[in-house]
Amino acid sequence: MATFSFRPACAFPVWQPVAAVRPAMSAPWWQWVASTDSLTARLINAGGERRFRVRLLRQEVGMPRLDEAQALGIAPRRYAWLREVALCVGDSPWVVARSVAPLTQLQGQHLKRLGERSLGSWLFQQPDLVRGPIEASTCQPRFAYPQDDKARSRWGRRSVFQHGGLSLLVQEHFLTTMADDLGLPSR
Repeated sequence: MATFSFRPACAFPVWQPVAAVRPAMSAPWWQWVASTDSLTARLINAGGERRFRVRLLRQEVGMPRLDEAQALGIAPRRYAWLREVALCVGDSPWVVARSVAPLTQLQGQHLKRLGERSLGSWLFQQPDLVRGPIEASTCQPRFAYPQDDKARSRWGRRSVFQHGGLSLLVQEHFLTTMADDLGLPSR
């Protein structure tokens, strides 16, 4: 049974344009981290016959971290909608994700009702969706997530999505459980 833990590896995450970390990343990881299509669809495809599910870890109104507020272009200490999930294939969490959106932009978006439905299943259906540049990091997630001895983050990525007046920061961390299951290299 997985437990929940908070394991900050970096006091302040270092996010860089994905192209800047390309030299340190193997081709198989590049295909995951730099992809601009739906991560949900990729995970379902990679999982084959194994069941894909979203495990809702936390959803609440709270303060975004400073780097999150900066990425969204909002003033620090403004309330935001925060959602943290584990994207699981079979019984293993493969990706943990945190989404942040300014409260002032949430009206009519129905994000609070997602429950254990993938954000990507909603997001990539929006016809006016615009994805900002992808940034990558090797820092561990700065939020609680299910893990065992092997479930550490290999790579993290984030980008800001724009849709109908909504700015939504989506951060995704690819775990070693995914790397092991898919036979991906360490970097």
